[in-house]
Amino acid sequence: MTDLSNRRPLKIRDQQLMRRFAAWLSRRSVTPNQISMLSVIFALGGGAALVMAGQTLAAERSLWFLAAALLIQLRLLCNLFDGMVAMEGGKQTLAGELFNDVPDRIADPLLIIACGFALPDYPSAMWLAWLGALLAVMTAYIRVLGVSLGLPADFRGPMAKQQRMALITGAAVISALEIFWGHYGMVLWISLIVLVVGSAMTALRRLIGAYLRLQQRGAN
Repeated sequence: MTDLSNRRPLKIRDQQLMRRFAAWLSRRSVTPNQISMLSVIFALGGGAALVMAGQTLAAERSLWFLAAALLIQLRLLCNLFDGMVAMEGGKQTLAGELFNDVPDRIADPLLIIACGFALPDYPSAMWLAWLGALLAVMTAYIRVLGVSLGLPADFRGPMAKQQRMALITGAAVISALEIFWGHYGMVLWISLIVLVVGSAMTALRRLIGAYLRLQQRGAN
């Protein structure tokens, strides 16, 4: 994580509270790579909570959904602080790019596929979840491929990582409230459809963008 041009633009990174906490972490014996690996542990916990939500009913189901939402957000905070500690704290390593990217490729599919297990009453949910996971990896692959070809990192959406996780988090929170109106699983099922369509659009936008930039480079 040494190239600022390849850093995901996040407004929350400029908030004073985030900067202070990142500075506090930097003064401790905490490395960015450790924070990156912690994000996978939170993702595993979030995925397990989603699976458990699909196996329980009523109030217990709601609690599992809320736990999943919390753990997803903790995973995202790890994604935020690993970069901040590395860059602002001066703790970059040669292996930093591996620890920055590989845990995300594990965490994203894990959480998306877990959404399928959270919806046992929806036969289409499982293949939607697997397709969503594949497309999530594809969007990242196109971005990394573009960088390897000398292009700037393309973080465009409409369903980049932060949008995917915001969608699942919101769906989990709303699903926790389904106990009050029934229709169990409908919100999360619709969210999976939105995730699949949005991720496909994102992959296509990034692919076309990379192609046009390469064509422009060739013309010059």
